[in-house]
Amino acid sequence: MKLLRYGPVHQEKPGILDSRGRIHDLSSIIPDLTATSLAEDLCSRLYGIDPGSLPCVEDDVRMGCPVANIGKIIAVGLNYAEHAKESGLSLPTEPILFMKATSALCGPNDDIVIPRGATKTDWEVELGVIIGKTARYVDIHKALGHVAGYVIVNDISERSYQFERGGQWDKGKSCDTFCPVGPWLVTPDEVPDPQGLSIWLEVNGQRRQASNTRHLLFGIAHLISYISQFMTLYPGDLISTGTPPGVGFMQQPSPIFLQPGDVMTLGIASLGTQTQVCRAWSDDR
Repeated sequence: MKLLRYGPVHQEKPGILDSRGRIHDLSSIIPDLTATSLAEDLCSRLYGIDPGSLPCVEDDVRMGCPVANIGKIIAVGLNYAEHAKESGLSLPTEPILFMKATSALCGPNDDIVIPRGATKTDWEVELGVIIGKTARYVDIHKALGHVAGYVIVNDISERSYQFERGGQWDKGKSCDTFCPVGPWLVTPDEVPDPQGLSIWLEVNGQRRQASNTRHLLFGIAHLISYISQFMTLYPGDLISTGTPPGVGFMQQPSPIFLQPGDVMTLGIASLGTQTQVCRAWSDDR
């Protein structure tokens, strides 16, 4: 299944995508697609539903983050060997973890706001994992049983905040709109091998990132098991699993950073695509 949320900001409704790519409203079955509904085994309840029996939604509707009330965002750094290499860093011997603020979450096609004073805003297409069942000290062989589904994440980063302002990476990762998610949550039955998916990103029509999730240094099961040794993962939590090479600050012969008016298009096989327009910060926002 492909589950989603659609409608204006803070007024999203739950939906499901049919085999022809049409959105159908799920409001008669659930009030919203939330962390709580995932904990109540929502996906199992929905498997027998015929989307065609539900009201169809207009094609040009806004898409929201596919899960409301995401509890935490755990991101993984340097999880592709070529990205570590282009960054001039050694391969990690254990997953590098950092957090993104949940206030950074936005819809998959919402505008990206370049923060006030930012000079080095960058892109990072990533495979995201939404947790569906509480995970605490999980055995690696059972880890995938805790997955509700997979999503696309753009781990937007302001490199000047990340690398030049001291402290940890989080301040460069957590600005408003810096975590577009979606367009939908794809359940594991439609993604039998999450480590065999092509992944790509373009800026203004030029391909900047192109790889495959098979190149992840630490796979999905490993990450879930590993993270669960340090913190409990709850339904609705999001793991962003790392980006392949081709980020802006490592472009040759010189870095390229996002400017107002730039358009990012990104996608992962089986998970859909996102498109975002960058705009400058405004005090009216």
